[in-house]
Amino acid sequence: MTEFDKTFLTKVRQAGLWEMPAARLAQTHASSEAIKRAGMHVLDGHSKLDQLVREDSAALNVPIPDQPTAEQQGWIDQLENVRGRAFDQLFVDLLRASHGKVFITIGEVRAATKNALIRRLATQANDTVQDHMDVLEDTGLVTDATLDNVAASIPK
Repeated sequence: MTEFDKTFLTKVRQAGLWEMPAARLAQTHASSEAIKRAGMHVLDGHSKLDQLVREDSAALNVPIPDQPTAEQQGWIDQLENVRGRAFDQLFVDLLRASHGKVFITIGEVRAATKNALIRRLATQANDTVQDHMDVLEDTGLVTDATLDNVAASIPK
């Protein structure tokens, strides 16, 4: 287990800790069926990943968080306070940016880890994140600004 492997476990867990509540909010706050559908994809995917990361962290004896970060809680709070089209856009902006940024980390971990459990988790996370980016992009609400935000975070 490398420190990067441990960090990856934490990041996967923390993603679920804020994205699952955000996805549940999509079912009641969104104005668009596409956003509700995206929310269900996110909820389903992160529920499965969360189960896997909790099993892997226990097997590897690596502690993982039980709460989202302060920044992530702030995103949940923002989503709780908007409805309709404003919710739809904020949901897509936050989740597509987050997924785009973690996609890079997943690739790095998958390519370099020597741990079979981490490799399996990274493969599952890759598939899940790709599905989520696709369904978010299918809403038609992903903007150039969101993609520019992701691109700016990629190390050159």
